[in-house]
Amino acid sequence: MVGPGPFAEITRMDEYRGQKILLTGGLGFIGSNLAIRLVELGAAVTIVDSLDPTCGGNRFNIETIKNEIELIEADVCDLPLMRKLVRGKSCVFNLAGRVSHIESMDDPFGDLRANTTGPLTVLEACKLENREARIVYAGTRQSYGKPDVLPLVETQLLKPVDVNGVNKMAGEWHHMVYRQAYGMPTVSLRMVNTYGPRQVIKHARHGFLGWFVKLAIEGEEIQLFGDGAQLRGFSYIDDVVDALLIAGTNPAVIGDYFNLGGLRPVTLTALVQMLIGITGKGSYRIVPFPPEKRAIDIGSVYTSWMKFHFATGWQPRVALEDGLARMVAYYQKYKAHYL
Repeated sequence: MVGPGPFAEITRMDEYRGQKILLTGGLGFIGSNLAIRLVELGAAVTIVDSLDPTCGGNRFNIETIKNEIELIEADVCDLPLMRKLVRGKSCVFNLAGRVSHIESMDDPFGDLRANTTGPLTVLEACKLENREARIVYAGTRQSYGKPDVLPLVETQLLKPVDVNGVNKMAGEWHHMVYRQAYGMPTVSLRMVNTYGPRQVIKHARHGFLGWFVKLAIEGEEIQLFGDGAQLRGFSYIDDVVDALLIAGTNPAVIGDYFNLGGLRPVTLTALVQMLIGITGKGSYRIVPFPPEKRAIDIGSVYTSWMKFHFATGWQPRVALEDGLARMVAYYQKYKAHYL
């Protein structure tokens, strides 16, 4: 069985021209890349971002469009404000939140507020003011926990192994409940190791790949925990932005949740060797897991994105080596803005 072609949704992108879009967490990695594409498509974009230091927001991320968007520095848990902001919007990208698994264990209530109360506030604002707005949520593969089968499919039970996974799962299911209870057009995309330009690289708490890129660019040693044979799937940011844009317009995805993913999984050792080959610098060493990381490690994991493909025609197009090369080139040019 073959699904629709990868370009079946291209014409739908024209639907964003002239539309008013609200984007929470728009100064972060995924949000800023999405904002840039929306502006290129002719949308009127409003960004809400608290610039919470644990969330990775960076004003430089929207440097190229800063005069073409409305930026509001505020907390998405502010219901009166969110009620005002959702009025008249055709689509709301509900992306604000925290991503660090370790930090969620250290500050579970902060993670709860960012990843459950925040998205719920956006939903409630839309329920009260604009039930027609499409709401696209950034879910996460982390909600699955350790995989029962590989590749991960949407029918696996959700068994998160850290607080972040629990709170993101709750955020997602609030979207499903609001669809069922109020008929609101919601959808969730479960992100998987998204990487690329504008990602946090100054520490590993927002994804190890950004940290690995920093170390390789600076010619330092990369430490791999475990045996280096763990398989991982990676999604390049341009492919993820395509998926978000499709989710914001396609009627077939309403009220459902979908995995994203990359073209093929690789071992962590192969990933690091590829990265070192691109930068021409750096080295790596395999080391034992620290206890706090071992407790929440999920081993090998990669996902099937076929459910979203058959619904929409989307599929990843950027190979890992090409995506890494683009990412390295970006930080070689703009590293000062991210350290």
